[in-house]
Amino acid sequence: MSNVKQIDQQYVAGTYARFPVEITSGKGSLVYDETGKEYIDMGSGIGVTAFGIADDAWLTAVTEQLNKVQHMSNLYYTEPCALLAQELCSRTGMKKVFFANSGAEANECAIKVARKYAADKKGPEYSTIVTLKNSFHGRTLTTLSATGQEHYHELFQPLTPGFVHGDAGDLEGIKQLALSSKAAGILIECVQGEGGVIAMEPDFVKGLAAFCQEQDILFMVDEVQTGNGRTGQLYAYMNYGVQPDVVSTAKGLGGGLPLGAALLGEKVQNVLGFGDHGSTFGGNPVCCAGALNILQRIDDALLAEVQMKGEYIRQQLTGAKGIKGISGMGLMVGIQTEKPAGQMVKALVEKGVLCLTAKDKLRLLPALNIPMDVLAKAIDAIKEVCAE
Repeated sequence: MSNVKQIDQQYVAGTYARFPVEITSGKGSLVYDETGKEYIDMGSGIGVTAFGIADDAWLTAVTEQLNKVQHMSNLYYTEPCALLAQELCSRTGMKKVFFANSGAEANECAIKVARKYAADKKGPEYSTIVTLKNSFHGRTLTTLSATGQEHYHELFQPLTPGFVHGDAGDLEGIKQLALSSKAAGILIECVQGEGGVIAMEPDFVKGLAAFCQEQDILFMVDEVQTGNGRTGQLYAYMNYGVQPDVVSTAKGLGGGLPLGAALLGEKVQNVLGFGDHGSTFGGNPVCCAGALNILQRIDDALLAEVQMKGEYIRQQLTGAKGIKGISGMGLMVGIQTEKPAGQMVKALVEKGVLCLTAKDKLRLLPALNIPMDVLAKAIDAIKEVCAE
């Protein structure tokens, strides 16, 4: 065992079941361990390194900002923060942005916005947030409460009150739940990532959006994993032709640096006033400079490429030996395998391919710009391992 692995096991909290691999370097979609073994990265840090490892353009943007100012408190203006907010709003039609450090923090902001909006307009009793069963919204106590998976709740009672969970796809059930619980907002993922890479049906998403508009309940979309080009649109909700009141995002936005954002639509753009919310590191100029570089390169050509690569994966794996089904959208792919997914991931590590799991599925979240020859090699390895 390497010295790094021993030190890690002795001093780092044991919250992760790490593979026995120490990654020391990489470029693009290829990474290398301490022995020099090459791996194809099909997880991109759980959807974070949108343009791969050590991406040249991103590195330049980040390094240039590091040489100017690495951090400044939110008592002062910085250009990267302002320009990133402008870019996010111009690309989505949203009006204001609150910057945080993670997806969980972006969702915390969304929840606070919903509760303040409802309290101001309807009264403080309108505070419930409706989410979907099988959802995942973060690891803070409040976003854990929003997460619709009981096993995440077991160790951390009592949870934050004010959350109810309904069945995905049951439009009438969610409507009744929202009305009976005096909902402030409904928060959904268009594709449930941690829940098994399950895409919502268009009629369900459109129906929820319409219901929320009718009832003046905030329609909120968690785009932490699905956002920033992952599904073949800039944000997954754009595949459904709806306009949320609040969008939370993180992961791929920063390209490898911690950055979360809550995008606020017209209805709620002024809900948060001075002192209502804050984040010491939110809007960090280095993180924002990197994110601005990422976002500006997620153009129509790249999104078409994401859709094409996602379709290639589905065509290659559908009906292949040992594979029972494919789910997801764009380059967010779930693979139902005949053998246990965890066993498949371990076998793929041996073959030099790094994948993820989600529930009982293999999960793929490769870099958006993964070269076709590298992608083809990884898919061949997946087919081989699943057929054995």
